[in-house]
Amino acid sequence: MSVDSGEGSFGAPGSPGVMGLPTGWAWAKLADILIAPTANGRSVRSDADGFPVLRLTALKDDGVDCSEYKLGDWTAEEAAPYLIRPGDFLVSRASGSLSLVGRGALVTSVMEPVAYPDTMIRIRTSPDHVEPRFLAHLWNSPAVRRQIERSARTGTGINKVSQSAVQEVDLPLPPTAEQRRIADALDERLLRLGRVEARLRNMSDHFDALWQAVLDGVATGALGCVEAQAPQERLVQEVATVRGGIQKQSRRQPDKDAYPFLRVANVGRGTLDLEDVHEIELFDNEIDRYRLEKGDLLVVEGNGSPDQIGRAATWDGSIKDCVHQNHLIRVRPGPELRPEYLNLVWNSLTVAQRLRRAASSTSGLNTLSTRKLKELVIPVAGLSAQDDLVEAANRAHARIAAGHRRVNDGLAHTIALRRALLSEAFIGGLAPQDPHDEPAEDLLKRIRAEREAADVERKAARRAATQAKRKIQTKRQVPAPADAPPPPAPTTDAPLPEGEQTTLPLEFNA
Repeated sequence: MSVDSGEGSFGAPGSPGVMGLPTGWAWAKLADILIAPTANGRSVRSDADGFPVLRLTALKDDGVDCSEYKLGDWTAEEAAPYLIRPGDFLVSRASGSLSLVGRGALVTSVMEPVAYPDTMIRIRTSPDHVEPRFLAHLWNSPAVRRQIERSARTGTGINKVSQSAVQEVDLPLPPTAEQRRIADALDERLLRLGRVEARLRNMSDHFDALWQAVLDGVATGALGCVEAQAPQERLVQEVATVRGGIQKQSRRQPDKDAYPFLRVANVGRGTLDLEDVHEIELFDNEIDRYRLEKGDLLVVEGNGSPDQIGRAATWDGSIKDCVHQNHLIRVRPGPELRPEYLNLVWNSLTVAQRLRRAASSTSGLNTLSTRKLKELVIPVAGLSAQDDLVEAANRAHARIAAGHRRVNDGLAHTIALRRALLSEAFIGGLAPQDPHDEPAEDLLKRIRAEREAADVERKAARRAATQAKRKIQTKRQVPAPADAPPPPAPTTDAPLPEGEQTTLPLEFNA
C-alpha cells in the first residue's frame, strides 16, 4: 500500500473522484444506524460535592478517558439521563480549532458513574449492527473529517457542529462481520504505528533536554571544552537597562502615527513569531523612548503557566521602528553583555528558576516587573568567554536542530501513513470480504425495521401508562352514593395512619 494523503478515496455518494463501494457495502447516514436519537449533554457549574461530569479533554485518540472529569452542581438523579455506558460514542460540539470540532471518541469502559457535558453529543448504535471500534476509526478518518469541517459553523472565533449536521454525515457501511475484521486490522496496524510515534516523541523530548543542558552549560560557563573563569553573579541593573512597554488603550487605535507593536504572542522562548504583528498609535516623541534596538531582550512579564514566566527572545531588528506592549519588558544589554549570550543565559533552567521565584507573590498573582528584573541576579562571564560559549552553543544547536528535523520528518510520515491506512480500510482494501456476510443493504433494512418496532412498542407502553393513570384519577373522582353508610370510626386501639395526631385528646392530658 502506498502512502498518500487519502484525499479522494471516498466521500459523500456522487462526489467527483469517489471510488465505488465494494460488493455488499452501502452508503448510510449516521441517522440510519442509530438505536437512539443523538443527544447533547447538560451544562452544570462546578461543585466540589457534586456529581462527576466529563471534561472536553476526556476525548482522546484512543478513546474516552473517564478519569478526566469535574464535579458538577447536580444530583445523581438529575445526571441519570446523561450517564455514559460502554459503546457510547461522544463527539465534541465546539472548539476554537476547526481540526478538533466534531472529534469523536469511543467509551470502552466506565469504572464509576459519570455523565457527559453540553460540549459533547452522544451517539448510540447497537454492536449487533455496527462494530463500535469500526465507527470510531471511520469517524476520525479523513473523509468524515472533511464532512464535519464543511458543516461546522463559526461564531465569535468558535467552531460548532450541530446534531442535525452530525446525523447527516455519509458513511460507507460494510457488513457487520466485515466491520469487525476491518477494526481488528486497524487496531493491529495503528498500535504498531502508535509505538513508532511514541519513540519519535521520546527522541524529540531527548533533544529538548539536550538543548536545555547546553543552555545551563552556558550559564555555568562549563559548556563543552570551553575553558574560562566561572561567570560572576551580577544584578541585571548593573549590566543592562530595563524598561516597560506601552499599555494598549482605546485612544491608541492605529490612526495617523501607527507603529508596529509586539505582543506576548510574538515572543517565544528564544524565538520570535512575527506572522501577526499589530499596530498602535504613538504620540509626540514616544517612538524615541520606546523604539526597539537590535539585540534588545524581550521578557514576558507573566503567564498562566509558571514554566513560561519570564521567557524571552532577542529582537532581531527585522521591522523598522517597532515598539512593544507593557506585558513585555525590554532588557537592553550594556557593554559587558553580548546579546546572544544574554539570550542563552536568560532561557537557561538556572535563570528560569530564579525568574519563577521572583515572580511569585502572596496574592497568588505571579508576574514580573521592571523592579524585579533590575534586582534579578544572573551569571555574567567575561566578553571573550561569552563569545566562546555562544560559538559552542551554536555548534550544539546545529546538531540538535538536525536531529529535530529528522524526528519531525518521521512524525510527518507516520501522520501520512495513518491517513493512508484509514483511507485504505474504508474502501475495502485492508480486510478480506466474505460473500456469506449479510449485505449492508439488508442490515440497514433490519435496523430500520427494529427501530420502527421499538417505536411502536414505546408508543404502546406510553399509551398504556397514560390509560392506567387516567383510571386511577377517575376512580379517585367518583363520589360516594348518597345512601352509603359513613365510614366506621377508628377504635382507640387501632394504629393511627402515619403522620396523623399521636397525642391524647385534651381531657386526657389534663
